[in-house]
Amino acid sequence: MNHPAADVVCRARNNEVVLGYWSVLDSPISNERVAMTGYDYITIDGQHGLMGYSGILSNLMAIDAAHGPAGVVRVEANDAAVIGQALDAGARGVIVPLVDTADDARAAVRAARYPGAGARSFGPMRSGLRVGPAPTEANDAVLVLVMIETAEGLANVEDICAVEGVDGVYIGPSDLGLALGGRTPDDAQVQDALDEAISRVLSAARAAGKIPGIITGDGDGARERISQGFTFVTIASDLTHLEQAARQHLDRARQGGQP
Repeated sequence: MNHPAADVVCRARNNEVVLGYWSVLDSPISNERVAMTGYDYITIDGQHGLMGYSGILSNLMAIDAAHGPAGVVRVEANDAAVIGQALDAGARGVIVPLVDTADDARAAVRAARYPGAGARSFGPMRSGLRVGPAPTEANDAVLVLVMIETAEGLANVEDICAVEGVDGVYIGPSDLGLALGGRTPDDAQVQDALDEAISRVLSAARAAGKIPGIITGDGDGARERISQGFTFVTIASDLTHLEQAARQHLDRARQGGQP
């Protein structure tokens, strides 16, 4: 299908840098506005986001209305039903959480690809309008990224990257830091170990010709990850930025004393 989002998928597979945004709020109006600011993709969080399937569908439609970025879904689990639903809703890619082994990665690919490359049930629904009704066309038009966010996933990252059909690996630094012994997602005591783990995932992805992806907290963090070699880089997130902006404006208004 001739849509700018298809170009984003191609660029990502060619390991060109694509920049995305992360959305946890069930707010199609705000996602449509963000989609018009120039991001290459917007990820709808179906795992920790504050929405169900109808919210995922509505937000993907809002993103597509901007006729620009690709709508991606972080699915709630490595489960064939939820992966298939996200793709039927028109997602241009899925980010699959908690992938610990090569077998887990193969299961994600199997769920996301139609027969010949997988076992996805044929029910094109909205994807038939936006991605492509032909199974082979749909197989080529969607990304499958698997998350490395556990100690087991890190230990098996080279084997995971070798799985055919996996387009890339995506780091969840908060969970990976906890898996490495952090007391909190940003525990400075495990920062060195986390940096080493991130470097290992990046090296494994590059060696296998896979997309290296990661989520960051702000634009400066995104620039740093790009300089390290990451190409699928997300800047998070709508709820975080809403809170930050609200606090900053309040602090500015109160400068010089409480009104």
